[in-house]
Amino acid sequence: MSRKIRILSEKDIREALPMREAVAAMKEAFAELSAGRVTMPVRTHIDIPEHAGTALFMPCFAERFGRIGLKIVNLFDNNAVKGVPRIQGLVCLFDGQTGSPIALLNGTYLTALRTGAASGAATDLLARTDAATVAIFGAGVQGRTQLEGVCAVRPVQKALVFDPVANAAAAFAAEMSRALCIEVAAVTSPREAVFKADVVCTATVSTTPVFDDAHLRAGTHINAVGSYKPDVQEIPTETVRRAHLIVDHRTSALGETGDLIIPLRQGLIKESDIYAELGQIAAGKSPGRASENGITLFKSVGLAIQDLAAAARAFENAVEKRLGQLVDL
Repeated sequence: MSRKIRILSEKDIREALPMREAVAAMKEAFAELSAGRVTMPVRTHIDIPEHAGTALFMPCFAERFGRIGLKIVNLFDNNAVKGVPRIQGLVCLFDGQTGSPIALLNGTYLTALRTGAASGAATDLLARTDAATVAIFGAGVQGRTQLEGVCAVRPVQKALVFDPVANAAAAFAAEMSRALCIEVAAVTSPREAVFKADVVCTATVSTTPVFDDAHLRAGTHINAVGSYKPDVQEIPTETVRRAHLIVDHRTSALGETGDLIIPLRQGLIKESDIYAELGQIAAGKSPGRASENGITLFKSVGLAIQDLAAAARAFENAVEKRLGQLVDL
């Protein structure tokens, strides 16, 4: 018997899953995860040091979405000089009742979309309602969807982008200003980026903190998405220590990100300093922002349930809108 799968390109996914709908999907995904209704094994890493690369394999099943998902995503740090995206991958989607393969999606764009949407969800649940200025660290694809995610949930008027590569920051500013119809400016120092920011998003490959804690203004919300290895730390320890700390998934965050592992090993924070998972807040089980002047920090390492939720929603909408290509297996 012939079976067909639907192949969704970046263009198809963009049309099928706009950012606002992706943000809603992330809230639902995190709530399901925190409620214990998701089967999500720890992702498998294959390090490829000779090419500065890492291959990640991320399976997941959630009855809520009725699908099984598997993402294969590769991160190669030297790709920029080769003109190739640093993050590339595929997402395979299967029917949850029969196990039949039903879709193959562009994992490069889906990863950026769901990561930006997760920060959008966190911003909506944790940032001040009047947040209007955003600082972006990292002028890559992830930085772009970080800004899109925040703009989807807050009345953003201005964005400031910092990247060690000045030309990349300038290109980001020009592109995103046109795309979002807001003022976007490249700045020359981390202090310029965070000093007036209401929301800070870090999406870099830096192994050391990208800003100084002393430069944060009162009431700032931070989305930290770049650090996913134990020896990589984007966020200053001082910020982690004093922030209202929320994670995407306790087990994953404590096992993977240097933003938490490094200060934990130094005895400067405790596991109990994690206030909640974002899903608990999304489900109304825990309150979000405690005060107008406090610092809130959402630490995300990226989860398979995010890919599954985004892929499932994109697939459903694509079927309705007749997007993508149907291919016989």
